[in-house]
Formats: sequence, structure tokens, C-alpha cells
Amino acid sequence: MASLINTADFHGWLPIRLWRRDGDWRVDWCWFAERHLSKPFFRDEVDLALRLPFNQALRRDSDIQALLDWHARSPGLAPSALLFHASRCGSTLVAQLLASQAHNIVLSEPPPLDSLLRAPLQDAAAAAWQGAALQALLSAYGQRRQGDERQLLVKLDAWNVFEAPVLAALYPQVPRLFLYRDPLEIVASQLRQAGMQRVPGLLGPSAFDVLLPQAGAMGVVEYTCRMVGEILNAGLALCRQHGGIAVNYNELPDATWGRLGPLLGLAPGVEQALREVAAFDAKQPAMTFSADSQRKRQEASEAVREGVRQWAMEPYNALEALRLSQAQALAG
Repeated sequence: MASLINTADFHGWLPIRLWRRDGDWRVDWCWFAERHLSKPFFRDEVDLALRLPFNQALRRDSDIQALLDWHARSPGLAPSALLFHASRCGSTLVAQLLASQAHNIVLSEPPPLDSLLRAPLQDAAAAAWQGAALQALLSAYGQRRQGDERQLLVKLDAWNVFEAPVLAALYPQVPRLFLYRDPLEIVASQLRQAGMQRVPGLLGPSAFDVLLPQAGAMGVVEYTCRMVGEILNAGLALCRQHGGIAVNYNELPDATWGRLGPLLGLAPGVEQALREVAAFDAKQPAMTFSADSQRKRQEASEAVREGVRQWAMEPYNALEALRLSQAQALAG
């Protein structure tokens, strides 16, 4: 079967894994055909695609050069917007709203992008080709598989905000959003259900290794509060130094089709359709949405509240001041 495939043609294929083997970086590809990406996370799309008999019968991988060559032969859409976030703050909702528009290709935390952004942390030589590989990877995702796609919108993992300057340099004209919320609510959510960044070392090499070098000696509450604080600090730097747009969770969903609508390429008149999408839980679309901010705040112990005050409130307050100034400038 492999002989029937043009090894230089990746139409209908998307990268699903990027890893290092014997010193070389490899790309694992999966056949998606023309399917529109609409699941809450890219990994959900991969799980579904891997059930296809074709993908069970045939696995395809390549080196990085093949990815670069594919970009040169078939350049796809460049990103139209980059969505950074502090986790548990509505980024999946925004991604789902955008994915409901048929002309959008929405990538929600694709693992190969995370791997490539952090590649220099485990392989110093990767810094030399990382930029070109990032453009080629996003170009591969930005292929028009249905023919009428006009935008590629990328939601990154929360910890990728530390690599935001890399993407800002590659795509200086592309809007960069940073979504966040009251850190007390983020911390409460992380303590209830831990993300990968909440467990020291689980991510592998990351910016936390430098920012929180004594993580192993910290208690869970301290580490979680400091981790969230560092992400908020990085988001603040993104907004101050790289033109990022601050977006608070409490503005959603209205801000998506409101002040952010022109940046996200949303046409006038889509509000009602998007409101219908927003009525359902972004991560579990079969369930209706239920606000949980009050519950999260009630769950927080005094130790959590003190930790948030000590390590996370300063960047949050600075983000709020910046957000208000940005909104006033836009209104003026």
C-alpha cells in the first residue's frame, strides 16, 4: 500500500506527532482527508482519525526536511490569529466559536506545535531550524482541504506563552490574544483537576525549569499559585512587549463577536449563531454551559487565597489595567 503513495505529497495528511529519535527529529502524519476540524482539542480529532481503517493499516512518518519541502511546494494559510491563555479561562470556548464557522481552520493545542516550540530546550541545535519548521508546520495545518477555508486560527497550550516571542517574530502582523481570569479561579480549577503544567516535571523540558527551579520542594498549593503567576507574568509581557491583546474570561462570550470580532474575521450578523454555540459546554459540547466562577471561589481555602495574593495577583491586576487601557484606546 505504501508504494501507492507519493512520498512528496501530503494532501489530506496532517502532522500529529513530532519527536526526536537517535538525534533526528521525525514527523508522524495522519490521514484526515477533507474533514473539518471541530472538536474541542486537536488530540480529539486525532483519536477519531486513527480509528479509520486506512490509518490503522498505514502509518506515515517523515523527517523535518520533508515538512519543509511540503511547505515550499504547497504553502497553506498562514495564521490569522494566535490565542494564548492562562488555562481554564475560556480559550476553548473561543476556539469552538471560531470552529463553528465553516471557512475557519481552527487548531486547538496541537501537540506537534508544542513539541516544536520547546524543541530547543532538549536539543540546542533545533534553534537553527525551528523558525522555518514552525512556518512549515503551520502551513501543513493551513492547507485548504475543503477549498473555501480563509483563515487559520491557532490556540496554543497554556505554557506556550513563554515561547510567544518566537511566534511574534515569525508573524509580526498577526493578532495575538492572551486570555486569562481571576487567578483564584484558575488555581481552584487546577487543584480540582490538574492540567499537565500543574505537576512538576510532567511536561518535560519547559520554561518552568528555570522559573521554578525548586518545584520539587514546594507544596501543591504553592507550586500551583506560582505556576499560574508565572503564566500571567508571561502573558503580561506578551501584551506589553509584543502587542498582545488582553482578554478577561468575564468578557466572554460577547467579546468574541464584539470587540474581538474584526480581529478574528467574524462577519457582522453571526452573533445569534455564535450565541447558540456558546450555550453548550465548550469542552463537552453535548452538555449545556453552567457558570462555575462562584463555586471555584467558594472552594478556595485560606492557604490558596494567600498563595494567590502572594504570587499571582500582581500580574493579574496589571493585565486588568492594560486591558482597560486597550479597550479605551479602541473605543477612542
